[in-house]
Amino acid sequence: MTKKIRTEAVDELFEAILCLKNKEECYLFFEDVCTVNELLSLSQRFEVARMLKEKKTYLEIAEKTGASTATISRVNRSLNYGNDGYEMVFSRVGKPNEES
Repeated sequence: MTKKIRTEAVDELFEAILCLKNKEECYLFFEDVCTVNELLSLSQRFEVARMLKEKKTYLEIAEKTGASTATISRVNRSLNYGNDGYEMVFSRVGKPNEES
């Protein structure tokens, strides 16, 4: 399942995101670009990734986030076999506490 995401339109979207200056600008932009459910889904995946890095169980993650086991599994696959995007961001915003 290979979808080409490197397109001119995606480049332009990423350029727009990169010009945002603070969290408030992010809220303004993403509330216009995404539906509430899309934004909540993205934030849920990020929280799932953080909890997986903290070695939480699927059950703990599902209970805390409401994510399905399919979503947790998909995020786990990205953490283990993806492009290290989560790792890059975690290293920049502060690593999840490995001992929690």
